[in-house]
Amino acid sequence: MNPYRTTNASPVLVGAGLRKSYGLTRALAGVDVSVSAGESLAIMGPSGSGKSTLLHCLAGIERPDEGQVLLAGERVDQLGEPARSELRRTRFGFVFQSGQLLPELPADENVALPLMLGGISRRPAVQKAREWFPPLGLAGLEERRPGQLSGGQAQRVAIARALVGGPQVIFADEPTGALDQVTGMEVIDLLVTTTRRQGAALVVVTHDEDVARWCDRTIRVRDGRLSEDHRTPDGATVTSAVAHAARGTAGRPAGYDADARYDR
Repeated sequence: MNPYRTTNASPVLVGAGLRKSYGLTRALAGVDVSVSAGESLAIMGPSGSGKSTLLHCLAGIERPDEGQVLLAGERVDQLGEPARSELRRTRFGFVFQSGQLLPELPADENVALPLMLGGISRRPAVQKAREWFPPLGLAGLEERRPGQLSGGQAQRVAIARALVGGPQVIFADEPTGALDQVTGMEVIDLLVTTTRRQGAALVVVTHDEDVARWCDRTIRVRDGRLSEDHRTPDGATVTSAVAHAARGTAGRPAGYDADARYDR
Protein backbone atom coordinates (compact mmCIF):
# COMPACT_ATOMS: atom_id res chain seq x y z
CA MET A 1 0.00 0.00 0.00
CA ASN A 2 1.32 3.43 -0.93
CA PRO A 3 1.36 5.59 2.26
CA TYR A 4 1.23 8.76 0.18
CA ARG A 5 -2.23 8.12 -1.24
CA THR A 6 -5.46 9.32 0.26
CA THR A 7 -8.71 7.40 0.50
CA ASN A 8 -11.84 8.29 -1.42
CA ALA A 9 -14.19 10.60 0.45
CA SER A 10 -17.05 12.97 -0.22
CA PRO A 11 -15.95 16.40 -1.47
CA VAL A 12 -15.52 18.97 1.30
CA LEU A 13 -15.09 21.89 -1.14
CA VAL A 14 -16.89 22.20 -4.47
CA GLY A 15 -16.82 24.85 -7.18
CA ALA A 16 -19.57 24.43 -9.76
CA GLY A 17 -19.90 26.40 -13.00
CA LEU A 18 -17.54 29.13 -11.83
CA ARG A 19 -17.34 32.19 -14.09
CA LYS A 20 -15.43 35.39 -13.37
CA SER A 21 -14.53 38.38 -15.53
CA TYR A 22 -12.63 41.59 -14.93
CA GLY A 23 -14.06 44.08 -17.40
CA LEU A 24 -13.66 42.48 -20.83
CA THR A 25 -11.13 39.94 -19.56
CA ARG A 26 -12.58 36.51 -18.85
CA ALA A 27 -10.69 34.81 -16.01
CA LEU A 28 -12.96 31.79 -15.47
CA ALA A 29 -15.33 30.40 -18.08
CA GLY A 30 -17.35 27.71 -16.32
CA VAL A 31 -15.02 25.70 -14.09
CA ASP A 32 -16.12 22.66 -12.08
CA VAL A 33 -13.76 21.40 -9.39
CA SER A 34 -13.92 19.57 -6.07
CA VAL A 35 -11.53 18.38 -3.36
CA SER A 36 -12.13 15.92 -0.54
CA ALA A 37 -11.01 15.88 3.07
CA GLY A 38 -7.44 14.61 3.27
CA GLU A 39 -6.89 15.12 -0.46
CA SER A 40 -4.30 17.41 -2.02
CA LEU A 41 -5.07 19.19 -5.30
CA ALA A 42 -2.55 21.07 -7.44
CA ILE A 43 -3.79 23.81 -9.78
CA MET A 44 -1.44 24.49 -12.68
CA GLY A 45 -1.52 26.66 -15.77
CA PRO A 46 0.35 29.45 -17.56
CA SER A 47 0.34 33.01 -16.26
CA GLY A 48 -3.07 34.60 -16.86
CA SER A 49 -4.80 31.23 -17.20
CA GLY A 50 -7.18 31.85 -14.28
CA LYS A 51 -5.64 29.56 -11.68
CA SER A 52 -5.19 32.27 -9.02
CA THR A 53 -8.71 33.57 -9.69
CA LEU A 54 -9.99 30.03 -9.18
CA LEU A 55 -8.19 29.80 -5.82
CA HIS A 56 -9.56 33.20 -4.76
CA CYS A 57 -13.13 32.18 -5.61
CA LEU A 58 -12.84 28.83 -3.84
CA ALA A 59 -11.35 30.55 -0.76
CA GLY A 60 -14.06 33.19 -0.52
CA ILE A 61 -11.62 36.02 -1.25
CA GLU A 62 -13.63 36.92 -4.34
CA ARG A 63 -17.16 36.10 -5.44
CA PRO A 64 -17.65 34.40 -8.81
CA ASP A 65 -19.92 36.20 -11.25
CA GLU A 66 -21.76 32.93 -11.79
CA GLY A 67 -21.68 29.49 -10.22
CA GLN A 68 -21.51 28.13 -6.71
CA VAL A 69 -18.84 27.48 -4.09
CA LEU A 70 -19.85 25.03 -1.37
CA LEU A 71 -17.96 24.15 1.80
CA ALA A 72 -19.36 20.98 3.37
CA GLY A 73 -22.59 21.67 1.48
CA GLU A 74 -22.89 25.32 2.58
CA ARG A 75 -22.86 28.12 0.01
CA VAL A 76 -19.75 30.27 0.41
CA ASP A 77 -20.44 32.55 -2.55
CA GLN A 78 -23.71 33.81 -1.03
CA LEU A 79 -22.12 34.97 2.23
CA GLY A 80 -21.53 38.66 2.94
CA GLU A 81 -18.00 39.92 3.43
CA PRO A 82 -18.06 39.73 7.29
CA ALA A 83 -19.17 36.08 7.15
CA ARG A 84 -16.63 35.21 4.46
CA SER A 85 -13.91 36.93 6.47
CA GLU A 86 -14.79 34.83 9.51
CA LEU A 87 -14.86 31.69 7.37
CA ARG A 88 -11.38 32.46 6.02
CA ARG A 89 -10.12 32.85 9.58
CA THR A 90 -11.79 29.81 11.15
CA ARG A 91 -12.40 27.15 8.48
CA PHE A 92 -9.72 27.96 5.94
CA GLY A 93 -5.95 28.28 6.30
CA PHE A 94 -3.54 30.05 3.95
CA VAL A 95 0.12 29.68 2.99
CA PHE A 96 1.51 32.26 0.56
CA GLN A 97 4.76 32.45 -1.41
CA SER A 98 6.28 35.03 0.93
CA GLY A 99 4.87 33.55 4.13
CA GLN A 100 3.43 36.95 5.11
CA LEU A 101 4.54 36.67 8.71
CA LEU A 102 4.37 39.79 10.89
CA PRO A 103 7.99 40.92 11.38
CA GLU A 104 7.40 42.45 14.81
CA LEU A 105 6.05 39.22 16.33
CA PRO A 106 8.05 36.13 17.38
CA ALA A 107 7.34 32.91 15.53
CA ASP A 108 5.04 31.46 18.19
CA GLU A 109 2.84 34.56 18.23
CA ASN A 110 2.69 34.55 14.43
CA VAL A 111 1.34 31.02 14.62
CA ALA A 112 -1.05 31.93 17.44
CA LEU A 113 -2.41 35.00 15.66
CA PRO A 114 -5.51 33.31 14.14
CA LEU A 115 -6.43 31.97 17.57
CA MET A 116 -6.03 35.36 19.24
CA LEU A 117 -8.08 37.03 16.51
CA GLY A 118 -10.76 34.46 17.29
CA GLY A 119 -10.91 35.56 20.91
CA ILE A 120 -8.51 33.15 22.62
CA SER A 121 -6.28 34.95 25.11
CA ARG A 122 -2.58 35.19 24.36
CA ARG A 123 -1.20 32.62 26.81
CA PRO A 124 -3.34 29.61 25.81
CA ALA A 125 -3.12 30.62 22.15
CA VAL A 126 0.67 30.68 22.23
CA GLN A 127 0.74 27.43 24.20
CA LYS A 128 -1.35 25.73 21.51
CA ALA A 129 0.77 27.31 18.77
CA ARG A 130 3.96 25.94 20.31
CA GLU A 131 2.62 22.38 20.03
CA TRP A 132 3.20 22.66 16.28
CA PHE A 133 6.88 23.56 16.48
CA PRO A 134 8.44 20.13 17.19
CA PRO A 135 6.46 18.18 14.55
CA LEU A 136 7.34 20.79 11.91
CA GLY A 137 11.05 20.79 12.74
CA LEU A 138 10.91 24.19 14.48
CA ALA A 139 11.71 23.30 18.09
CA GLY A 140 13.83 26.00 19.69
CA LEU A 141 12.75 28.68 17.20
CA GLU A 142 9.58 29.75 18.99
CA GLU A 143 10.91 33.18 20.03
CA ARG A 144 12.72 34.07 16.83
CA ARG A 145 11.30 36.81 14.68
CA PRO A 146 10.78 36.24 10.94
CA GLY A 147 13.97 38.12 10.08
CA GLN A 148 15.93 35.57 12.11
CA LEU A 149 14.50 32.58 10.22
CA SER A 150 15.62 30.99 6.97
CA GLY A 151 13.17 30.91 4.08
CA GLY A 152 12.30 27.29 4.74
CA GLN A 153 11.83 27.88 8.46
CA ALA A 154 9.57 30.86 7.77
CA GLN A 155 7.40 28.76 5.44
CA ARG A 156 7.10 26.04 8.09
CA VAL A 157 5.95 28.71 10.56
CA ALA A 158 3.38 29.78 7.95
CA ILE A 159 2.22 26.16 7.64
CA ALA A 160 1.82 25.96 11.43
CA ARG A 161 -0.20 29.19 11.39
CA ALA A 162 -2.44 27.79 8.65
CA LEU A 163 -3.09 24.57 10.56
CA VAL A 164 -3.30 25.76 14.17
CA GLY A 165 -7.04 26.45 14.09
CA GLY A 166 -7.95 23.02 12.64
CA PRO A 167 -9.27 24.29 9.27
CA GLN A 168 -11.14 22.17 6.78
CA VAL A 169 -9.22 23.46 3.76
CA ILE A 170 -5.69 24.84 3.33
CA PHE A 171 -4.97 27.09 0.35
CA ALA A 172 -1.35 27.49 -0.73
CA ASP A 173 -0.40 30.00 -3.45
CA GLU A 174 3.07 29.18 -4.86
CA PRO A 175 4.28 28.05 -1.39
CA THR A 176 7.72 27.05 -2.69
CA GLY A 177 8.17 29.86 -5.21
CA ALA A 178 10.72 31.79 -3.14
CA LEU A 179 12.71 28.74 -2.03
CA ASP A 180 15.57 26.75 -3.54
CA GLN A 181 14.69 23.34 -4.97
CA VAL A 182 15.74 21.22 -2.00
CA THR A 183 14.07 23.47 0.58
CA GLY A 184 11.00 23.71 -1.63
CA MET A 185 10.64 19.94 -1.68
CA GLU A 186 11.01 19.86 2.12
CA VAL A 187 8.22 22.40 2.46
CA ILE A 188 5.76 20.78 0.03
CA ASP A 189 6.46 17.41 1.67
CA LEU A 190 5.56 18.86 5.06
CA LEU A 191 2.53 20.70 3.71
CA VAL A 192 1.01 17.71 1.92
CA THR A 193 1.69 15.08 4.58
CA THR A 194 0.73 17.23 7.56
CA THR A 195 -2.56 18.45 6.09
CA ARG A 196 -3.40 14.89 5.11
CA ARG A 197 -2.77 13.64 8.64
CA GLN A 198 -5.01 16.42 9.96
CA GLY A 199 -7.78 15.38 7.55
CA ALA A 200 -7.78 18.78 5.84
CA ALA A 201 -8.10 19.31 2.11
CA LEU A 202 -5.21 21.08 0.42
CA VAL A 203 -5.41 23.29 -2.70
CA VAL A 204 -2.03 24.35 -4.13
CA VAL A 205 -1.45 26.81 -6.98
CA THR A 206 1.96 26.13 -8.50
CA HIS A 207 4.06 26.44 -11.66
CA ASP A 208 6.35 23.62 -10.51
CA GLU A 209 5.72 20.11 -11.86
CA ASP A 210 7.75 18.63 -8.99
CA VAL A 211 5.45 20.32 -6.48
CA ALA A 212 2.37 19.05 -8.31
CA ARG A 213 3.69 15.48 -8.18
CA TRP A 214 3.44 15.55 -4.38
CA CYS A 215 -0.33 16.12 -4.66
CA ASP A 216 -3.00 13.47 -5.16
CA ARG A 217 -4.55 15.25 -8.15
CA THR A 218 -3.58 17.93 -10.63
CA ILE A 219 -5.90 20.14 -12.64
CA ARG A 220 -4.69 22.41 -15.42
CA VAL A 221 -6.38 25.68 -16.27
CA ARG A 222 -6.07 27.35 -19.66
CA ASP A 223 -8.02 30.39 -20.87
CA GLY A 224 -10.31 30.13 -17.86
CA ARG A 225 -11.28 26.51 -18.49
CA LEU A 226 -10.12 23.15 -17.17
CA SER A 227 -7.96 21.46 -19.75
CA GLU A 228 -6.98 18.46 -17.62
CA ASP A 229 -7.90 16.75 -14.35
CA HIS A 230 -5.92 13.67 -13.40
CA ARG A 231 -4.79 11.73 -10.37
CA THR A 232 -1.09 11.44 -9.67
CA PRO A 233 0.05 7.88 -10.43
CA ASP A 234 1.32 6.10 -7.35
CA GLY A 235 4.68 5.63 -9.01
CA ALA A 236 5.13 9.34 -9.65
CA THR A 237 4.61 10.23 -6.03
CA VAL A 238 6.86 7.46 -4.77
CA THR A 239 9.54 8.48 -7.27
CA SER A 240 9.35 12.04 -5.97
CA ALA A 241 9.68 10.80 -2.40
CA VAL A 242 12.65 8.60 -3.27
CA ALA A 243 14.34 11.48 -5.10
CA HIS A 244 13.77 13.65 -2.04
CA ALA A 245 15.29 11.05 0.29
CA ALA A 246 18.26 10.63 -2.04
CA ARG A 247 19.23 14.27 -1.55
CA GLY A 248 20.41 13.35 1.93
CA THR A 249 19.66 14.87 5.32
CA ALA A 250 21.54 18.17 4.90
CA GLY A 251 19.20 21.08 5.43
CA ARG A 252 16.35 18.98 6.77
CA PRO A 253 14.54 20.18 9.88
CA ALA A 254 15.61 18.63 13.15
CA GLY A 255 13.86 15.36 13.90
CA TYR A 256 13.00 14.64 10.27
CA ASP A 257 11.98 11.00 9.79
CA ALA A 258 11.08 9.89 6.27
CA ASP A 259 8.93 7.08 7.66
CA ALA A 260 7.26 8.87 10.57
CA ARG A 261 6.35 11.86 8.38
CA TYR A 262 5.95 14.33 11.24
CA ASP A 263 3.32 12.66 13.35
CA ARG A 264 1.78 15.00 15.89
